[in-house]
Amino acid sequence: MSLNSTDKGLLTPGNCAVLFIDHQPQMFFGVANIDRQDLLNNVLVLAKAAKIFRVPVILTAVESEAFSGNITPQLLDLFPNQTPIERSNLNSWENKELVAAVKSTARNNFLIAALWSETSLVFPALQMLEEGYGVYAVEDASGGTSKAAHDAAIRRIEQAGAVSLTAFQVLLEFQRDWSRKEHYEEVMAVVKEHCGAYGQGIEYVATMVQKAPASRNRQTTRNKKQKKEQDT
Repeated sequence: MSLNSTDKGLLTPGNCAVLFIDHQPQMFFGVANIDRQDLLNNVLVLAKAAKIFRVPVILTAVESEAFSGNITPQLLDLFPNQTPIERSNLNSWENKELVAAVKSTARNNFLIAALWSETSLVFPALQMLEEGYGVYAVEDASGGTSKAAHDAAIRRIEQAGAVSLTAFQVLLEFQRDWSRKEHYEEVMAVVKEHCGAYGQGIEYVATMVQKAPASRNRQTTRNKKQKKEQDT
């Protein structure tokens, strides 16, 4: 993978895009290598990172009406103007509409999260690598039908040149410097909501040490202010 397409090896909001593949009920049901609620949580961390930093996102689904169901609503709600690309093929890279969507982003690096790892992640990842794309598999926002299947999938694409990382890592890599304040509050909101003990620790320091209002109180106050402005 050429470092020329990255910032000295790092991803930035301006040099990558995100591809969410088959995050649908029937696909979630089959995941066995990770707790499904944890998986959904990680998917939302990745999705919110992309939305906060305005990274291009592509959504695609396989056999929504015939078998797999619609993409999980929490993901769709984050991108209300996105129409998922519907497919019948397991390998999304064989879908002309998806390939066109990827090319239209003009990005060389793609973060991919997919269900299942052994098919919907591996197949497009390998073929995108062959075409010169940088492929970054978001391991904890993907899932396989067994731990062995998921692990084998990750090994296979890493051996072909892909890089594996986590959703939280993506969020922090986009932020990179806490002195950058443009998206600081949004990033902190994601951390507090989705990032377990670390998020709880940040909330504790803010409220108990810095004596700031609780996040929920701040959000309630903000919502009331927005409503008042709309009413007037």
